Amino acid sequence: MGAVRDAVGRGLTRWRGAALPIVQCALSAGLAWVFATLVIGHEHPFFAPIAAVVCLGVSLGQRLRRVGELVVGVSVGVGVGDALIGWIGSGPWQIALVVALAMSTAVLLDGGTVIALQAGSSAVLVATLLPPSAGGGFDRMIDALTGGLVGLAVAALIPANPITVAQRQLKALTNTLSGALRNLADALDEKDAVKAAGVLAELRTSQDTIDAYKSALQTGSEITKIAPIRWRSKDELSRYHTAAGPVDYAIRNTRVLARRTMAALKADEQIPDGVPEVLKSYADAVDCLKGELEKGKEPSGTREVVRDAARQLTARRLGGDGFSSKVVLAQIRSIAVDLLQSTGLSRGEAMEALPPLSPPAGSGSPAAGSGPVRGPEDPPGRTNRP
Repeated sequence: MGAVRDAVGRGLTRWRGAALPIVQCALSAGLAWVFATLVIGHEHPFFAPIAAVVCLGVSLGQRLRRVGELVVGVSVGVGVGDALIGWIGSGPWQIALVVALAMSTAVLLDGGTVIALQAGSSAVLVATLLPPSAGGGFDRMIDALTGGLVGLAVAALIPANPITVAQRQLKALTNTLSGALRNLADALDEKDAVKAAGVLAELRTSQDTIDAYKSALQTGSEITKIAPIRWRSKDELSRYHTAAGPVDYAIRNTRVLARRTMAALKADEQIPDGVPEVLKSYADAVDCLKGELEKGKEPSGTREVVRDAARQLTARRLGGDGFSSKVVLAQIRSIAVDLLQSTGLSRGEAMEALPPLSPPAGSGSPAAGSGPVRGPEDPPGRTNRP
């Protein structure tokens, strides 16, 4: 029974997350049929609700361009199918010819994958299940265009909340970063190279989370453009855009930090005692950033937490007795710059906000700089800052 309850609970959670898209699809399908029958005067406009539902299915979380590709693809496929099947009849070679011509037409109009595939599938539908009726002509193409436009109109009038979409993905991203920083701090406290290796392995799988956040921001931006009731969300959403790049860089730098921490622990290098506390403070700053963005506040508290951690690092005049330990200190400095940039500061302002490290004379520590130290899995194209 416990397993059944868990399964039902997960199902309800998924349903709640999909409730708005379901409402949008259902409403757009009904409205597309009504508009095509009452306004345009088509007797059986079955392509109108189909196009509306498919259009909304693609538009959720996708670029607006892909919605246009789908509508055009359906229209081209239906138009070519209607024009040719009524003339050459229906059969295997006719289906092959119609699909080839529909997809060729779509490719000539636009090189997108969606438009070509949709044109081909729509042509198949017309050539097999729904052969053209007498006097059908291009009515189905008009129905497809009608359904697509109705679907877009419903998405604009009943849109998702772009801030909620961004918050959900930012939470996953910041949890990944703050968790990694705290686990690295524990690895240093316990001198556990295996735990550091676990953090590195987890961070190497974080790209999907990063991509999901950027996709959510893109979706949110499109919503604020087409949905009048969401226009006021542009300013608040801009803070999430500001944080996207720097948080991405912070995760990448933390990955380098984890690799060098693991190497330092394996080599039994001496890392100053204050480093774990600094990493925990950075994790607190990441959590603070998430909270301030969720509340729509200027992330000034995040800046203060990062600056306090950097002062602690400087006050201890950290050095390091090996290459990996020195790289660890350099990466800690780089992460501080990343976190400050995520609050809206420029790179120059972020570096000026941090006190100088002033390493011991002659130490040659790379910690005096704030640029990331790259390893073999972090090529320049992935860690360079804009």
